[in-house]
Amino acid sequence: MSSVLYDAQGPRAKRRNVLFTVLFLAALAAVLWWVYKSLDDKGQLEWAKWEPFTKSEAWTTYLLPGLKNTLIAAALAMVIALPLGAVFGIARMSDHAWVRIPAGVIVEFFRAIPVLILMIFGVALYSQYTDISSDDRPLYAVVTGLVLYNASVLAEIVRAGILALPKGQTEAAQAIGLRKIQTMTSILLPQAVTAMLPAIVSQLVVIVKDTALGGAVLTFAELLGSVSPMSSYYGANTIASFTVVALIYIAINFAITTFAGWLEARLRRGKKSTGAVLKADDAAVGGTFGTGAGGANA
Repeated sequence: MSSVLYDAQGPRAKRRNVLFTVLFLAALAAVLWWVYKSLDDKGQLEWAKWEPFTKSEAWTTYLLPGLKNTLIAAALAMVIALPLGAVFGIARMSDHAWVRIPAGVIVEFFRAIPVLILMIFGVALYSQYTDISSDDRPLYAVVTGLVLYNASVLAEIVRAGILALPKGQTEAAQAIGLRKIQTMTSILLPQAVTAMLPAIVSQLVVIVKDTALGGAVLTFAELLGSVSPMSSYYGANTIASFTVVALIYIAINFAITTFAGWLEARLRRGKKSTGAVLKADDAAVGGTFGTGAGGANA
């Protein structure tokens, strides 16, 4: 059966696709077997390597404290970067050059610098010009780097989402006398949020993952940084430790994307259900008093 997007496959194309599928599955099975065999030969699949994660000591001493720091840093960065990115994104579309140009320079500057460099600069800044303790300095530096970089990226997401809306929305708002800020807050932003949500969620996931940079370079005690001491304490179970940490990251990011999917569906349902629905009696009354038609005294 043909459609607008593609033509129906013939017998030869179907046989070819089946052959490619079988070859791909065979290659995938071979790779998985090779990985399993390599890990088994090196003793990484022995129960002694994985047993510590069934006890509370590994979680209370290493994993949960690291997870707590990761969530704190990511949550602070999200809470600050989201509104800051929205402000800069809107500022880049300002009619005033003294607002638009500085906002564009700031966004392009911090978007071009790797987030790790921003974190390192943050450590140097806080150590030389503030009295923040050395224990708290890595957290401040990680949050600062994440906010500066991701706020710049989110600013571009906001700007692109608003510019993607039809120009008729702005023209209609101007026609009824709305000011620009009223148009932005009441018409453009509410419509753009749904379109921007997938990109915003992707950036939030990046924020969670980039907290690991602080543990790798700034000795920030986050989730990934717990692998090294945990592996040393439990007898070089590096593969097991990395696997468990990776599963925790997957669970966190899956929770974020699941919540975002639920929120997006709720927003779409809310937009579809807006507006009052008139009953037949209401329509008759409206016709009577609005036009003088349909009433008993007509």
